[in-house]
Amino acid sequence: MLKSPIVDGQPDRAPRLQWEAEQLVSASLAAELIGLQFPRLSGAQVELLATGWDNTVYLAGGQWVFRFPRREVALPGIQREIAILPRLAPHLPLPVPVPELIGTPSGAYPWPFWGARLIAGTELAEAELPDSARAQAGASAGRFLRALHHPHLAEVAGPGEPGLPEDPMQRADPRIRAARAREPLERLARLAAWIPDPAIERLFGEAGGLGPPAGRPVLAHGDLHLRHLLVGESGDASGVIDWGDICLADPAVDLSLAYSGFAGPARAALLAAYGPVDAERELRARVLAVSVCASLAEYAFSDGRARLLRESLAGLRRAVAG
Repeated sequence: MLKSPIVDGQPDRAPRLQWEAEQLVSASLAAELIGLQFPRLSGAQVELLATGWDNTVYLAGGQWVFRFPRREVALPGIQREIAILPRLAPHLPLPVPVPELIGTPSGAYPWPFWGARLIAGTELAEAELPDSARAQAGASAGRFLRALHHPHLAEVAGPGEPGLPEDPMQRADPRIRAARAREPLERLARLAAWIPDPAIERLFGEAGGLGPPAGRPVLAHGDLHLRHLLVGESGDASGVIDWGDICLADPAVDLSLAYSGFAGPARAALLAAYGPVDAERELRARVLAVSVCASLAEYAFSDGRARLLRESLAGLRRAVAG
């Protein structure tokens, strides 16, 4: 439950956190970099579209989305997106970004960046869809994940450089994710942004005996959360964005979205479209859903993002709901 008001900018009591930018790209710098490297877009209007932990995103000319890394840790992911997404996109039932305009480092900006055609839609975190109106999006997300997790897609995406890491953040290991979730949850409670829920500790206890998954990994988005599924005006899913964490992993890593973003009939629609999920995989997915939503909520509180905070706190509740 939100106890403190959210305002624009940095709340006085919010901590300085790990998503602080190392390279800030203003709209004017983005326009300069885009115009110099892609002359057909010289003079095009450039406006801020989104900011995240790792990238600043601008819309150029109303149709090109450019991702500029904010932190050096994001650079391997940028390279993987450039290499893999063009091969992957034709095999998926929802649009994903396809880097077409590849920017190279320069004196003005030291890192690579890329541009892809705009995918229409709103982040699920910002769409303010009630849970009762999410069945269409859930079914679309389930079909998407079923296709993404098909064994042959790992072969499509895997050849060449850069290679795909295997669950590098250990997102499918509940012991690690529970431990990482406790710190942001404790900070949220101290900031009066969240009231501790005993159901979360019960979930962690239930999953505490699980170690790393033993099954064969699949191709995974790797960071599929409330900000990375887009929905259209009809409430259907319209795309999946931000593939910097693409990897090989247990399907639970992506299925966490089923438990953070959907509940009741909408979750049932997602899982029906995806296929069977056993009890162990569900536990892994639920624990990761708590971990991701805790970090998103802390980020939202720190950055004054009221909608994202509300949705992330709702995600915590969904993750432990039946």
